[in-house]
Amino acid sequence: MKVASFIQNFINIACRKIFIINRIKVAGSYNHFLYSGSRFLILTILISFTSCKGGTTRLDESPTRGDIRIIADESFQPLIDAEVNTFTSLYINAKIKPLYKPEYDVINDFMNDSVKVVVTSKKLTDDQIRYLRDSLIIARTTTFAWDALALVTNKENNDTLINYEDIRNIFLGNITRWKELDQRSKLGDIQIIFDNTKSGNIRYFKELFEIENELPDNFYAVKNNPEVIDFVSRNKDALGIVSVNWISDKDDSLSRSFIRKVNIIAVSERLGSNGTYYRPDQGSIYLKSYPFVREIYFISRETFHGLGAGLIQWATAEQGQRIVLKSGLVAATMPIRLVQIKTE
Repeated sequence: MKVASFIQNFINIACRKIFIINRIKVAGSYNHFLYSGSRFLILTILISFTSCKGGTTRLDESPTRGDIRIIADESFQPLIDAEVNTFTSLYINAKIKPLYKPEYDVINDFMNDSVKVVVTSKKLTDDQIRYLRDSLIIARTTTFAWDALALVTNKENNDTLINYEDIRNIFLGNITRWKELDQRSKLGDIQIIFDNTKSGNIRYFKELFEIENELPDNFYAVKNNPEVIDFVSRNKDALGIVSVNWISDKDDSLSRSFIRKVNIIAVSERLGSNGTYYRPDQGSIYLKSYPFVREIYFISRETFHGLGAGLIQWATAEQGQRIVLKSGLVAATMPIRLVQIKTE
């Protein structure tokens, strides 16, 4: 502030002196020289002042101080809320506002320079990376955690085990009724419920099963993951797709309430089935025995080591990774110890 005040005073004094000089009657050529020189001086000072003022935000921002917003895939809201709340409670001069959107909008905002840091399960394409490089922007992608996509059913549905190939056939439209999975089932048509037409959840399955056309008619979109769980809890024929992050934290009251509403389906491994089925728990996510596992990334386009970089560094270090583990997901940068418990 002292520097800015000094510069402003200097400009005022300089302008007054220049005004007085220009009132002196001198030879035309010399007067033109003074006038041109004075304009150049003022322009130079104004540019310097503007540069100094424009850089204030950058100078005031550090890895633990500043005011930024980040945009994250709505699927990871419980985890990102926990990370941001803990980080900002430790560093009181850091203000981070997380916004949550479908994956498609997250990537679009990042490419349009609406935000410097995003959280998503989708890496940038080669074309997107090339476009940013042509704009002299280097996008840095950091693996932060491992998540999975869970399949959930109504409490009245007794089918809690599904083969991987049967799920694939449901997405391809080859299986449309519950009786095709179990002849004893008294349920009707399978209703597939997912969070959003622009979501990363449905994009994951479309890429996995190489679906290029429209989804079958029995696929329905709502607004977000909590609405998927709510819909499935009220419709016995429904099969929902949600991020495990919404139902994985056993210590979180919201997560526990969601778990009580629905059944979580166990799925056989992708390459053949030996009769073993896996739920999307931490162990099966880590070993990838559960077939629908994905990475969570931080992607940054910051041009200096600012608050976004500080959050990413902290979240991928010990404290941030412990929050990942507590949330029921798998830490990406921290060793995992698996404990096998034998029951009689």
